[in-house]
Amino acid sequence: MKKAFITGINGQDGSYLTEYLLSLGYEVSGIVRRNSVSENQQSRFTDDIRSKVSIVYGDLLDQGSLENTLKQVQPDEIYNLAAQSHVRISYDIPQFTVQSNALGVINILEAYKRNCPTAKFYQASSSEMFGNSVDEDGFQRETTPFSPVSPYGCSKVFGFNIVRNYRNAFNLHACNGILFNHESPRRGSNFVTTKVVKTAVQIKYGLADKLILGNMDSYRDWGHSKDYIKAMHKIINHDKPDDFVVSTMKTHSIREMVAYVFNKLDLDYKQYVTQDKKFMRAEELKYLKGDSTKIRETLNWKPDYTFETLLDDMIKHWLEVLAV
Repeated sequence: MKKAFITGINGQDGSYLTEYLLSLGYEVSGIVRRNSVSENQQSRFTDDIRSKVSIVYGDLLDQGSLENTLKQVQPDEIYNLAAQSHVRISYDIPQFTVQSNALGVINILEAYKRNCPTAKFYQASSSEMFGNSVDEDGFQRETTPFSPVSPYGCSKVFGFNIVRNYRNAFNLHACNGILFNHESPRRGSNFVTTKVVKTAVQIKYGLADKLILGNMDSYRDWGHSKDYIKAMHKIINHDKPDDFVVSTMKTHSIREMVAYVFNKLDLDYKQYVTQDKKFMRAEELKYLKGDSTKIRETLNWKPDYTFETLLDDMIKHWLEVLAV
């Protein structure tokens, strides 16, 4: 039985990845940061899933806990999904963002190199690394230069590069997945997709009367987390370590998303949506559209969800959760 170790195991991607790996017969373990609010620790897991997973408290900034855990677990695959993952908030806490997303990657790479160097390693990289750098055909791909426009994006560039460095310097099976935006019903409420869907449903049910957003004319390439965690598994199990863009190859504006969600609920978004500068980034990332040709052709991956079916899934979830 293969063993997988996941940092960020209780997050959106970590929880879906855990369920997927268990379905494939893996033994799964992971670390979570201690939180005084206990329901935040494993709330994305059902009792059945929770009973099958070994979870310990730890932190990417605690080298000792990483060393001890990897030495004990001896995983076949390591998925580093833990991060300070909110782009706008990275402007509020830039030092912590860099510590988690840059120094944290070095810490787990060192623990990996020292304790289980024959394992395979996956680093969750991000389309935010590209910033406003776009190829002439309107896509970002593996060869597009990085030009990040946030502390989050800058920290992720470091993580990406240090993984490549350790791969080459120490002959490790370490790879990067450059994932474009991916959402789900499990996405946190401070992310724009969930904020839009959840608030729209609240308006539908009479639980809210307005939705306040920042820039509505940013374009993103949105996919579903369920599709993207399958890409992670394909990437880490490729016969040679490499880096892959994961995307739908389509882009939509936040305004388009808002219009679709409100229309599905028989609401006119123009009656409820306002904009506030406090929700805008200090430097906006205007456009993301990933070219995932490489992973589609090399690893035979493609998404099952579309932009519309992703939002439908999220709408269905919040209609059920908020039903009165």
